[in-house]
Amino acid sequence: MSVKPAPASAPFAGPFALATLSAPSRPKFPALVTADELVVDLRAALNDETLTVRQLLEQWTALLPQLRSLSEDDTAERRALSEFRVHAPLEPRQVFQSGANYRQHVIDLHVAHRADGDDRPEDERRAEAAEIMDRRAQEDLPYVFIGLPSAITGPYDDVVLPAWAEKPDWELELAAVIGRPAHRVSVDEALEHVAGYTIANDLTDRATVFRRDMPQIGTDWLRSKNAPGFTPLGPWIVPAESISDPGDLRLVLKLNGEAMQDESTKDMIFNVARMVSYASQSARLLPGDLVLTGSPAGNGVHWGRLLRDGDVMDGSITGLGAQRTRCVAEVTS
Repeated sequence: MSVKPAPASAPFAGPFALATLSAPSRPKFPALVTADELVVDLRAALNDETLTVRQLLEQWTALLPQLRSLSEDDTAERRALSEFRVHAPLEPRQVFQSGANYRQHVIDLHVAHRADGDDRPEDERRAEAAEIMDRRAQEDLPYVFIGLPSAITGPYDDVVLPAWAEKPDWELELAAVIGRPAHRVSVDEALEHVAGYTIANDLTDRATVFRRDMPQIGTDWLRSKNAPGFTPLGPWIVPAESISDPGDLRLVLKLNGEAMQDESTKDMIFNVARMVSYASQSARLLPGDLVLTGSPAGNGVHWGRLLRDGDVMDGSITGLGAQRTRCVAEVTS
């Protein structure tokens, strides 16, 4: 099921964005959406009935000028966005996720996840976490792990909270969308490989992040982050040329109308270029891949309020639009 999109005065920055849409009882199709919320079916416009957004990104450099022209072409057939269902904007092959990349967020988590027997005052533990973050920045050591594409769902779809998830939490994030293969690229080159940006909410079950049976193994990202629907994505991919500075965007997540996360990407320890470059040193990034850049302070574990059946999350990022998802408890037999 889907919930009604959050209202917005402007859906995104720039003249157009990419989306994956469908009409009732019809298959999904790649779309160009204009700033006035009109839709151009890119299969017809580009004369390719099997085209997907990911395939479009594989030809990003060549097709971008055509997309600019289409957004300005009043003769192209256009329909109202309200006629269509909005899905996740693409199906990536790979999802790279950044952990511990917002300074204040990590300090809050460090305090919340106090080790057994650690009775030190909170201000002492905050100071310790701040020192760790400053050292990471000086040593230039981002933290990246792998997510599953099967966790992705649409920006207005219901999110099923698994019965086993004891502490489901939200994590609003800026996601970079790769438009050119990237392998061992420098920081200076990295943004040349980013086609655009979108919104991700990287849900996490805090109760299963750490393996209690074998603590020496460390984190269990499969269990804690990759349930079906745990990554609401979109609604749009906004071309990078329309976002003047990804290092100065405001992220806001509201839970049932109350702001819980409200922070700027300025608080990131490692910027988008550094995260893309770092991931590319080990892996080959492919067109359509996502690089999630971490979540700011204000998660549920900080507030002592985790997700419950019926909760509605509204997430927005400057210039990228907004998503609205409702939490639904898993029904077990």
